[in-house]
Amino acid sequence: MTWNIPNILTLLRLLAAPGVAIMFLYFARPWADWFALVLFVIAATTDWIDGYLARAWNQQTKFGAMLDPIADKAMVVIALLVICGFSGMDPWILIPATLIMFRETFVSGLREFLGDTAGTLKVTPLAKWKTAAQMTAIAVLFSTGAFETYFNMAIEGLDQATFDAIMGGSISDEGGVRWKLTGMTYSWWVGITLLWIAMALTVITGADYLRKAAPHLKED
Repeated sequence: MTWNIPNILTLLRLLAAPGVAIMFLYFARPWADWFALVLFVIAATTDWIDGYLARAWNQQTKFGAMLDPIADKAMVVIALLVICGFSGMDPWILIPATLIMFRETFVSGLREFLGDTAGTLKVTPLAKWKTAAQMTAIAVLFSTGAFETYFNMAIEGLDQATFDAIMGGSISDEGGVRWKLTGMTYSWWVGITLLWIAMALTVITGADYLRKAAPHLKED
């Protein structure tokens, strides 16, 4: 086990994964959403930094190669579980999240079974794009959660007639209700679109890994 800066960054990213969920235990929303978003974005950024430093400084190690995909999967799976929870199991989120988590579990199982021949399932460029799409979608959805909470705070205490008048423009929007609703709507749809793109890339790369592993799964 080699300790260098790239490996330390990878380990910190792994430790940050459960921290995203813990934010919702100790902080009320929307602060939990913002803290989770900041923590997730910082951790996701280290995914690029540790890889870049490992190559630039020639510090690529077996320990880092083993830990890096585990940290990525832990971040994605835990964050998706949190998002599914605060989205009320919205099918637009639940379906791609389920397929993404299924694929990540399936590929991890394949790698474990193949053992010494797991090099067959080396990370491909498309798989890196898949991870980037997953993390971008999750970050946008965390920001949507914060928008939603701010929107709920903006309309608290408003009766239906006043809300309709604000949205219709017949009275002034002093609480920023329209702005908050518009921001939440756009953020939600951007996050959903990115999540479904990430799901498509996830399924494609999973099928590719299965195809590569197939020769090693045949009976003698």
